[in-house]
Amino acid sequence: MENKKTEIDIILPNYNSFEFIDKTIQSVLNQNFTNWRLIIIDDFSDKKTKKKIKKYEKLKKIRVYWLKKNKGAAYCRNFAINKSNSNYLAFIDSDDIWEKNKLKLQLHYMKKHNYDFTYTYYKTIGLKSRKVIPPIKYDFDSFIKNTSIATSTMMIKRKIAKNIKFTSTAICEDYHFKCKVLKKVKFAYCLKKYLTKYRIRKKSLQS
Repeated sequence: MENKKTEIDIILPNYNSFEFIDKTIQSVLNQNFTNWRLIIIDDFSDKKTKKKIKKYEKLKKIRVYWLKKNKGAAYCRNFAINKSNSNYLAFIDSDDIWEKNKLKLQLHYMKKHNYDFTYTYYKTIGLKSRKVIPPIKYDFDSFIKNTSIATSTMMIKRKIAKNIKFTSTAICEDYHFKCKVLKKVKFAYCLKKYLTKYRIRKKSLQS
């Protein structure tokens, strides 16, 4: 039985992702685990992107917040964390795609082992196609030497995110967040399945 309380809040910062946002949202809607809520923070996107997102606003499980000016992905993620009240947080970027069993398998993995922070294998799509196998576990010291946790593969217990912020740097704002979480929880653990497609594109800051 799934709890009445939302088990997983999914955090999606969005800015001008007109080409990809439908596939991203559909990959959430297609999850075979259903006790989730999607929190979309639109970072003052253009009209055609807003139009795409507006059609999802009427869905009960999706909450959209419209920012009045562009604030950056870090601000959007922090804003969404503040609006969340679930047991777990998952993150997805506006051009990435989840496999339909992503949430179910990862949540089961976390509960079974009582993990606070997990991530998965992933495949890159777009400009480059490859399979990425991160280390089986990370602590803070190993993470700063090899940073291959893709944000869209992460799931953490929400209580862990308390008082930890994404930093508003031009790139890698999620790197500092992961470092701070690792200092708090000691280890993050990998679920050894390809559950996310991570898009590499010309304009993306980290590609």
